[in-house]
Amino acid sequence: MSVTRDTSDQPRRGSRGGPSATSPSRGARLRGGVDAATLVGLAAAAGVILVAIAAGGSLRAFLDPPSLIIVVGGTLAVTTASFSLGDVARAWRDAGAVLVQRTNDPRGVARQVLLLAEAARRAPETLRNVLPELRTDSFLHRSVTLVAEGLPPDDIERMLTGEVEAVGSSHVKSAGVLRRGSEVAPAMGLIGTLVGLVQMLGSLNDPSAIGPAMALALLTTFYGAVLGNVVLAPLAAKVERAAEEDALIKTLYTIGAVSIARQENPRRLEMLLNAVLPPGKRIQYFDRDSDRGFPRGA
Repeated sequence: MSVTRDTSDQPRRGSRGGPSATSPSRGARLRGGVDAATLVGLAAAAGVILVAIAAGGSLRAFLDPPSLIIVVGGTLAVTTASFSLGDVARAWRDAGAVLVQRTNDPRGVARQVLLLAEAARRAPETLRNVLPELRTDSFLHRSVTLVAEGLPPDDIERMLTGEVEAVGSSHVKSAGVLRRGSEVAPAMGLIGTLVGLVQMLGSLNDPSAIGPAMALALLTTFYGAVLGNVVLAPLAAKVERAAEEDALIKTLYTIGAVSIARQENPRRLEMLLNAVLPPGKRIQYFDRDSDRGFPRGA
């Protein structure tokens, strides 16, 4: 069975007039593929810079390997000194992950949780039956497994909440690594500028050496500003936002798992989910207009 479902809040109806219990694993819509906003933004920024360079001279004049080594190598070295090799490697993995995302729609996740809750309320064995379909989402699979195995609700809440906090802490550290890199890069550009000026002043008696030294002095500042403000700072912000979205999805699953384990009314679960969802993402799964058959406010 597919994990995708139509975007309407209206629950599917079975032969008895209630929501269908045959598809409790459906509801979460995956939004996958390349993150267009990040790539378009970075490409646009690079394009503006390249157009400005090309309009005023040659692109080749802005290519200087020593300057790149100072800025890129120095930024990587200082950032690693501030954290660890593992932290830096994880930060780059997280930065790459936000460029190609597979995220769940919070509204779809909330509907999926309610479908699971209704199915479990009618037939508890349904949870075990749908476990194979949930393997694509490891956290949801683990949450439903804990409920199906009959663990106490408090234990389920403690275990899942701990995992959410641990994963969130890891993402926050990755964002911190990238943020630190965005601060270090302009500083390394300034250091490169000072190195170039010293070389230039020491070569005043050799006119042929003044040009390369001046290029090093100016281009390191340019490279540092671009690396810090055009590349690393946006990636840090993107990782932070991805961490917030991931925490929201996992929190919805946690609330649903604990509510199902406590055998609470799905209508109460809907209120709990809406208390966590942003105002624009809240659902009206049960609060329906009986005359028109559509969610209120639709």
